[in-house]
Amino acid sequence: MKLVSHYRENEVLRDSFFQLATDIFGLDFKSWNEHGYWGKEYIPFSFADGDKIIANVSVNELDFIIDEKNYKALQIGTVMTHPDYRSRGLSASLMNHVLEVYQGKYDFMYLFANDSVLDFYPKFGFIEVEEYQFTAKGFPAPEGSEYRKLELADDLDLIEKIVNGRVPVSKTFSTANSSGITMYHILNVFPEHLYYHIEKGAIVIFTRENNMIQLYDVISSSPIRINDLITCFGSLVEIQFHFTPDDHDHQYQRAPFKREGALFVKKRPGMELPKFFKHPITSEA
Repeated sequence: MKLVSHYRENEVLRDSFFQLATDIFGLDFKSWNEHGYWGKEYIPFSFADGDKIIANVSVNELDFIIDEKNYKALQIGTVMTHPDYRSRGLSASLMNHVLEVYQGKYDFMYLFANDSVLDFYPKFGFIEVEEYQFTAKGFPAPEGSEYRKLELADDLDLIEKIVNGRVPVSKTFSTANSSGITMYHILNVFPEHLYYHIEKGAIVIFTRENNMIQLYDVISSSPIRINDLITCFGSLVEIQFHFTPDDHDHQYQRAPFKREGALFVKKRPGMELPKFFKHPITSEA
C-alpha cells in the first residue's frame, strides 16, 4: 500500500479513482475529466493497493470572497474508503497528511460532511458552522426580459466561456477559481435546468414548482444585479437562494439552512466568516 497524489495523468490510477467514486457516491468523474474540467486545483490524496485506489481525501484549491476580499480556501471532498479496507484508519491518515501538506497555506479549510461522520472531523480541529438560506418575493418583469433554455449539446461552448470568465455571484460571500466544480454540477446535477438571460448575458440555474423558485446560481462575466433577473419569475412566486445574495435593493428574509449533514470549517487565527451566509451550491464538492 502506498500514498499517491497528483496522478491525473496516470490512466490506471485515475480510472481506479473514478470507479471508487462511482461505487461509493455515484459520482461521474469520467465525463468531467474527458471534457477537460479536472484542473490543477483538484488534487486527490489517496492510498493505493498496487494499482487500485482504496481510500481518498481530495483537496479543491479555491478562494473565498468575503466583503469583496479574497481569501485562500481549501475544500475537502470525496472522502471515501473501499469497503474491504475500512476500520484501518486510512481516512484519518489521509486527513492528517493533508493537514501537514497545507499547514500555514490557507485561511479557511472546510468540507461538507454527511450525518454518518459528524463526529469524525472535529477530531482534526474542524468546527460545525451554521448557514442561512435567503428568500425573496418576486415582482413584475419589465418588458423584454426573457430566458432561453440552454442545451449542453448545443451551448456548451457558451457555457464554458461564461463560467470560466465569471465574476463572483456575491461580494458578501462567494467563491472564485471554482469553475471546475461548477462545470461538474452543470454536467451532472443541473443539465436540465440551465437558462440564458438574453438581455444580461447570464446563465441562470433554477427550478420552478408551482409558485416556488429554487435559484441555484447566476453566472455572468460582468457584475449583474440579482433584481434584474428575479423579476423575470413574476410577482406571485417565492424565491429560495442557494447562495448568498447581496443586492440590497431587495428585501430578503433569512432562516437557518437545513442540509443533510453539516458544514465544517477550520480557520486560520483571525479569520472570520460572515454572520449570515450560504455557501454557493454550485461550488460544493
